[in-house]
Parts: sequence; structure tokens; C-alpha cells
Amino acid sequence: MRSHRLTWFIVIGLILGVVSGYVCYTFFPAHSVGFAEGMTLLPGAFLRLIKMIIAPLVFSTLVVGIAKMGDIASVGRIGGKALGWFIFASLISLTLGLVLVQLFEPGHAMQLPLPAKNAASGVAAGALSLQGFIEHMIPTSVIDAMARNEILQIVVFSLFFGTAMAALGERSRSVIEVLDTAAHIMLKVTSYVMIFAPLAVFGALASTVAKQGLGVIGVYGIFIGEFYISLFILWGVVSLLGALVIGPSVLRLLRRVREPILLAFSTASSEAAFPRTLEELERFGCSNRVASFVLPMGYSFNLDGSMMYCTFAVMFIAQVYGIELSIGQQLTMVAVLMLTSKGIAGVPRASLVVIAATLPLFNIPEAGLLLLLSIDHFLDMGRSATNVIGNSIATAVVSTWEGELRPTTEA
Repeated sequence: MRSHRLTWFIVIGLILGVVSGYVCYTFFPAHSVGFAEGMTLLPGAFLRLIKMIIAPLVFSTLVVGIAKMGDIASVGRIGGKALGWFIFASLISLTLGLVLVQLFEPGHAMQLPLPAKNAASGVAAGALSLQGFIEHMIPTSVIDAMARNEILQIVVFSLFFGTAMAALGERSRSVIEVLDTAAHIMLKVTSYVMIFAPLAVFGALASTVAKQGLGVIGVYGIFIGEFYISLFILWGVVSLLGALVIGPSVLRLLRRVREPILLAFSTASSEAAFPRTLEELERFGCSNRVASFVLPMGYSFNLDGSMMYCTFAVMFIAQVYGIELSIGQQLTMVAVLMLTSKGIAGVPRASLVVIAATLPLFNIPEAGLLLLLSIDHFLDMGRSATNVIGNSIATAVVSTWEGELRPTTEA
């Protein structure tokens, strides 16, 4: 009942945020900028509260989960299954985005001349190199990684720490109990933080609409509408693939995580939904040791919504400038995006950074990214919600493969 109430409060906050932002933008334009800046305090404070608990929650739950597995073989087996699903789901997302954007052709409605060669997007492109990926993955200091909420680096350290605890057996039992208690404490803290979620949703939507109005949605309505249709199709495909493994209970899973999905959508941050998603997955029936291991990995390696957006956006920009890409170039783009998009969870506006790095490889003007900056927040809302769905299904699938998905009554 408490979960249902919070969901409704989030929906009310979303609606009131849009209405109040629209009223300010339309009837009090002189105060819209000040109003928007004031409203950003609410989602800003909430996201800082979320970031405050992410590192200790991921570390404690992941280490305890690995330690309870008991041996390195179990860690490798579960990690291998998770990575296999992540790679498969990423390929599905990238390919589906590539196919649908060419089916809808949203860029043909906005034909533009090629910009000057020295025109820039203002988004710094990430380095497409193996060295950069490894440096981003391996922490030089776990304290620094936790301070910056680098989930992938925290996962890497936790893998070593948890495996070492499992190897020590009884000698590490006292530490396991302490960290297990810490994990439960952090989940309780999460329930306190979630009380402020409706206010954060209200502030985020009110600020965006007051600053840009609803007109930005109308101008780019075709692109936004077709992208969201594509996301819904992706939801259906991923859910169907999940149903092949866990059966009809995938619908119960989606109902169970509807609150984290709505929170991620409203705040345009899948990170904000992480603690609640972990809770709901365990209530659904996923074992703690699998969920606490697979879900943090998914936040670095299984961003289904972001994957689809990368191919969708690159092809959209190419269509706008009338640039044709061959089948070979499209397949190469999928391969490049598959590699460069991994481990970007902690990078601000990560999808834009990856797209900015990909465009020059295919002689597509980087300045075309400017076409998407004004609506990126609205697109990020859908991407974030999709990431939550993809990671929830991935965790349930791996739990099923491990024989650790409990019936509803036991959960």
C-alpha cells in the first residue's frame, strides 16, 4: 500500500510540475527563468541524496552477494551469464534502433544544408580507445571511485574484495555480517530518501517546462514521438525475450518495478531508481546474492535505452543532412557503439558524448548534435526508464538460470 501511494504521489508531482511550468512560461514569462532555477533545487537535492547512498549500497550488497556464493567458480559463472545477456540485449537494442529509424525516417522532415566543417556541437567527444576504457574501468583508488560514484570501478573493486572474502571462509564471516547489516541499513535509508521523490519529480518537470515551454516538444514532435514508439517496441521485445526464460511472471515483474520506472522517467536518471529497483527485484523473488551482483553490472554494461538512442540519433542526423550510409558502414557503427558505450554510466550526458565521438568516424557533421540538445532531457526520460526495465529483466533472467528465482509466496 505504501508503494502504491508513493507511485501516485510521483504521478501527481509529474502532472503538477508540467502544469505549473507551463503556467509560469505562458503567463509570467519575466519570472520563468528565476522560477526554473528555483525549481532545480528540488531534483538537485534529491539526486544528491541518491548519490549519497549509491556507493555504500552497491559496495555492501555486491560484496556480501559475492562472499555468499562461496567460490570463484560461482562468481565467474553468474558473471558470464550476465555479460552474455547484456551483450545480446545491447545488440538487439542497437540493431532495433538502426532498423526503426530507417523505417520512420524522422530526419527527412528536417532537411538542412551541411554546416561549416569547423562547426562544433559543444559536447566533448569521448576517446574511442581500449586504453581509455581500461582506465575508466580500473580504479586507482576505491575511495576516489566511491567519491565520484563510478559504479563500474566500484564493481571491479567489489569483485576482488568479495572474492577474497569468499576464499577466506570462516575468517571473514564477521566482516560479512557487518557488511550485510550495512546493506540493510542503506536500504532503510533508501526508503527515507524516497519520501522526497514526488517533490523531485515536480521540480524537474516544472523547471524544464518553465524554461523551454511545451513548444520544444511540438517542434521536434515527429522525432520524439517516433523515438518513444521505438522504445515501446524495445520494451515489448525485451519483455518477450525475458518471458522465454522466466515465463508469464515477466508481467508481474514489470508491475513490481513500475515505481522505479516512473521515477527514472520523471527524473531522467536511471541511477535515481537503482536502490528501489534492487528492493523490488528481491521482493519479486530474485535472490539477494544474484540481484546485488547483476544489477550493478547492468548499470555499466546493459543500458538498453541508451543503446537504441545512439543508433537512432546518429542515423537521424545523417538523414537531416542527406548523408547515406552503406550497409557495411551501418554494421561498423553498431560494432563501434557496442564497444564504446560500455562503462559510461558515470559520464554526464553519456549518450551525447558517445554520439559526438561516433559522428566524425562516418563523416557526419558533429554540429548536428546541436539539433538534439534542446530536447535531450525529454529523450533521456525515456532512455532512463528503458534502462531500468532492461536491467530488471536481466536480473530476473540470470536468477532463473541460477535456479534462484523464488515463488511469490516465499519472496
